Amino acid sequence: MAWLLSLFLAICLGVALYKLRQHRLSLRALEQAVRQRQRFLQEEGPAQFGPDWVRLCDALNASSEELNRLQQYRTSQLAQLEATLGSLQEAVLIVDDRNHILLANNALQAIFPDAQNILGTRLELVLHSREFLDYVEAVRTGAPGPLKPIEFARGGDSVWAEVTGTLVPPLDNQKDQWALFVLHDITRQRRLEAVRKEFVANVSHELRTPLSVIKGYIETLVDAHREIPREDRDKFLHTIQRHTERLNSLLEDLLTLSRLESINPGLARESTSLATLIGGILDDYRGRPAAAQHRLNISLDAAVGTALIDPLKITQIFENLLDNALKYTPPGSHIDIATKLRDKEIEVSIRDNGPGIPAEDLPHIFERFYRVDKGRSREKGGTGLGLSIVKHIVQLHGGRVWAESKPGQGSAFVFTLPLRD
Repeated sequence: MAWLLSLFLAICLGVALYKLRQHRLSLRALEQAVRQRQRFLQEEGPAQFGPDWVRLCDALNASSEELNRLQQYRTSQLAQLEATLGSLQEAVLIVDDRNHILLANNALQAIFPDAQNILGTRLELVLHSREFLDYVEAVRTGAPGPLKPIEFARGGDSVWAEVTGTLVPPLDNQKDQWALFVLHDITRQRRLEAVRKEFVANVSHELRTPLSVIKGYIETLVDAHREIPREDRDKFLHTIQRHTERLNSLLEDLLTLSRLESINPGLARESTSLATLIGGILDDYRGRPAAAQHRLNISLDAAVGTALIDPLKITQIFENLLDNALKYTPPGSHIDIATKLRDKEIEVSIRDNGPGIPAEDLPHIFERFYRVDKGRSREKGGTGLGLSIVKHIVQLHGGRVWAESKPGQGSAFVFTLPLRD
């Protein structure tokens, strides 16, 4: 009888171990289904588990279905938001309470080209600005303050944006608090403002010098004109005249530059023979005293015929470049004007064998008021605007302009004009 009892107990233990193993396998399958948010089929578990097992499976399946529904709802809402905000010019950004990016429209990626595939990324890894992160925290505390410009680092450059922010309820009714930010790119306005301030400062400086000289000499003449010798009075008057002419030239160049930069620069194009135009300009210059000790040479490509240009403004280009060549080259220098036909454009060059331009100055010589030798330029009556005027006229014609030079080997100013269709 003892062996029968032992056999019975062994069978019972085996059945219990089998059921326990089946139970563990079913629980693992149920756990995996929950993790993957998939429906768990009740028949996958042993039927002998009874109604409690059925209720548990039903509850977990219902939870998985609800989670899937909420996830689909959230994804759908974010997709609708992204579609709605994608066409906006302003950058839109939504972050959760842990600064993870939930949504970023195309405008944000246009402002920050490196901000690609950033959903789920922490905000501070994408937008580099301590001030902006402080503003984000201020929005969360309910004290964002007024619209404010913020500077962001972008590589070796800076980007400016006006930022507004507000709290929004999450789309899936969770407890975390989302924050929405709108960034309006004002980088161009900031740069234009900086250019405007620099321009005003430069104009004030350029006007102050001749005005101070004129004012000083006039005060001297008014206070002591009877005691001043005639020769000194004549010298004072000639100095006043010279600085008045310089002041007039500066104002004329400023007005010219203002017209060229206006919405309607008044470009009057007409079919013009470049050979005839350049020949007439050189004939005029050869008769001037300033060109008496210089050699003016011309080399025109026979293939260059007529061009659709504004002859008066193109003449202004030649006058500015020739005046510079005559001013800054010693007597006996030669100045060569040449035209060549290259692909779909006409290339015009004015070269001299003067002292040349230092390499560090070449990238800046077309900027307003930029001078290679400031003192020498003012002595010769330069306003610092001539090359800037040249650049604007060439660009209005659809061409390009640049300078080539090596110190001691002369300079060349080259500009192109598009061929007439």
